[in-house]
Amino acid sequence: MAVYLNTDSSYEDFRMLRNDIFFVDKSAIIEKISRQINTKNRFICITKPRRFGKTSVLNMLGAYYGKAVCAKGLFDGLNISKSRYYDQHRNQYNIVKITFSELSGKGKAYSNYIGRFSRIIENDIRQAYPALADMEFDSLPDLLAASGDKFIFIIDEWDYIFSHELYKENQLDFLEWIRDMLKDRPYVALAYMTGVLPVKQYSTGSALNMFDEYTMLNDAYYDEFFGFTEDETAMLCSKQSGISMDEISDWYDGYQTDGGGRLYNPRSVVMALNRGKCQSYWTRTGRLDEVLFFLKYNIGEVREDTVKMVNHMPVRIEILDEYTAGQDSPSNKKEIYAAMIIYGLLSYHDGVLSIPNRELMLEFQKALEDDDFDYVAELVKNSMHILNATLEQRGDEAASYLHNIHNSEIPVLQYNDENSLACVVTLAYLSARNKYRIEREEKSGKGFADFIFYPRQKNLPGMVMELKADDTPQAAVRQIKDKEYCEKLRREKVEKILLVGISYDTKKKEHQCMIEYINEEE
Repeated sequence: MAVYLNTDSSYEDFRMLRNDIFFVDKSAIIEKISRQINTKNRFICITKPRRFGKTSVLNMLGAYYGKAVCAKGLFDGLNISKSRYYDQHRNQYNIVKITFSELSGKGKAYSNYIGRFSRIIENDIRQAYPALADMEFDSLPDLLAASGDKFIFIIDEWDYIFSHELYKENQLDFLEWIRDMLKDRPYVALAYMTGVLPVKQYSTGSALNMFDEYTMLNDAYYDEFFGFTEDETAMLCSKQSGISMDEISDWYDGYQTDGGGRLYNPRSVVMALNRGKCQSYWTRTGRLDEVLFFLKYNIGEVREDTVKMVNHMPVRIEILDEYTAGQDSPSNKKEIYAAMIIYGLLSYHDGVLSIPNRELMLEFQKALEDDDFDYVAELVKNSMHILNATLEQRGDEAASYLHNIHNSEIPVLQYNDENSLACVVTLAYLSARNKYRIEREEKSGKGFADFIFYPRQKNLPGMVMELKADDTPQAAVRQIKDKEYCEKLRREKVEKILLVGISYDTKKKEHQCMIEYINEEE
């Protein structure tokens, strides 16, 4: 029985996906990929973060192109069925499907690992072409060529041995094995390969220079097919009533297409809609997926940028080179950020780095609590204290805590203006993100409130916070009332609202804080 050649595995996997209530039609990518079949551009490598739908698209391609099972019933009504090329390529090809995360059970050596793939493909070909069963061939490519047929190769997790640091001494041999099987072979109608790590480091000489790569840093052609667009996410939200689009956006928005369109993390969106609850579904499957793993390489340089990003301040940096398979551990700030972009831990658009969404913000918050971050870790760990002091209207204690942060060793917090004070507040109330949705400079009433805290739990009060440099906290509270900054909280039927006025005297370097509940008539 065939294992890799013309099996029904892709069909069955896509059929289950197609039957899911939260299915998103990405089949328009098929028309784009079909244009590359039997051309010089027939080698495609898609590298995106985990959970961005790479395997789902790969199985869809296998179901559509493969001749193992007629898939017309699965694709009728999808976007690809509107294409004039719909029937031309559907179920017309031999498919060789390989997943490189499959390890050999016969030994841990590289020879066992790669030998298993060679052996299985050879057995599948000999079974499918009886005339070749007893013939001798010098290599697997010679056997494939002798079939006289064309094949589409779909390869999942091509970078598995790199991301899991396996067979380090044989990684170049592995690349040569792929190259030897695919490059300049007339039997290759299409080679479609996916993974997390790009291969560009090996794009010269005898390596995989035949592949066109599409990565998180360089993809203006296929980017909308990996991740859910805003319209697709809204469509999924409309299929249930438990979670609003605003909640989904708050948690999982934050990536962008090359053209600026919004992209959402597919797995997290579907998990939230299935379970009826937004939370972090960022599952860690290895050390390369942890925020802290990268930050620890260069804490001194990245610490200040991390504080800025947590404060939603732009971090402008030019990142041209990508973090690639087989590359040594990142050694400088740009390499660290390139790696984090590739893994989806940071988003990067128009030269600006940012933390994509609330889900990832929680990961960065955990990272900042690590002792290696010194005084930043201590501030974050104690940030729940200032929230409790604020909720209990202990203004002097809140002011004291803000004073300690503002006079810390963090350079970005040492400027004597309201923007710096806003950064201090954001860092001070970092833990409050678990209980509040915090909006900065939000339009409400007759102006823009510095901070509005929207409670995630009904038993918590909402909060409106106004900051003043070289003024009084009383003036800040008065401005909240005069400009009706509580309007948005009232519109969301928040019953109790705390008004928080914070001032900073730039000469005396002192903070003051006034906290009071607003009266119903105000």
